[in-house]
Amino acid sequence: MATLPFPCTALPLSSADFQSTLNALGADAAAVWALLEVESGKAGYLPDRRPQILFERAVFHTRTKGQFDATHPGISAPTWGGYSGGAAEYTRLAEAYALSPDDALQSASWGIAQVMGFNFSPSGSSSAQAYVQAACASEGAQLQAFQSFLLHTGIAQALSAHDWNTVALHYNGSGQVAVYAGRLAANYAALQDPSKLPNLDVRAAQLYLTFLANSSNNAAFNPNGIDGLLGPGTLNALHAFQTAQGLAATSTIDDSTVATLTAALPAATNLALH
Repeated sequence: MATLPFPCTALPLSSADFQSTLNALGADAAAVWALLEVESGKAGYLPDRRPQILFERAVFHTRTKGQFDATHPGISAPTWGGYSGGAAEYTRLAEAYALSPDDALQSASWGIAQVMGFNFSPSGSSSAQAYVQAACASEGAQLQAFQSFLLHTGIAQALSAHDWNTVALHYNGSGQVAVYAGRLAANYAALQDPSKLPNLDVRAAQLYLTFLANSSNNAAFNPNGIDGLLGPGTLNALHAFQTAQGLAATSTIDDSTVATLTAALPAATNLALH
């Protein structure tokens, strides 16, 4: 099993991170969240604190000129697909990494915006390894890569204009543009209600509770979603954590709550491919 020297600190997105990206892109919050929700469901990390990924066998096939198609058809093929989803995508990545490390990292999409590894340069990184290392560190770094990629490619202008067909074409490729654009438009329409936009303190708490549920194997800590909305699932998980810590139960989430959750996390581990 390969382990890369990239600590998965997995810091959640902050309000400052998000506002900085809105300012740079000239986009509104609903437009950015509409795209992030389609790509990652609004979360950049798995419960084990590794970045969300999707390994693309067609990209690996292209980058390695098909030399592994016959021996490793699950991770190298001229057609798209073959996904396992979730943490199982790392098993596919590990198989490819054993064959051609740099090509493997470039053949996966990473984090909250699922920008492909081969786009490391327009995303502001010097190498695929540097890009992945940043993705392991924080959602802020993931969003910065997304921002750089959109500005470099011109997609930022289409996003700020809510031109969903153009965003779909240049962000996701020519396959199923209408379907992808429709999902973007539907998400954007739903987010016109300001109460549906994520609260980033709540969202940080949800992410940390998810990590704690996984690391402690305690399902009571699981908020059952990372959407930045303070609902009963999040409150129940928070109260279970506070009870376990001997703390008074609260019904709000603020900086102090997030700090308490942060302090309870185990030390970050390096990125494991398995």
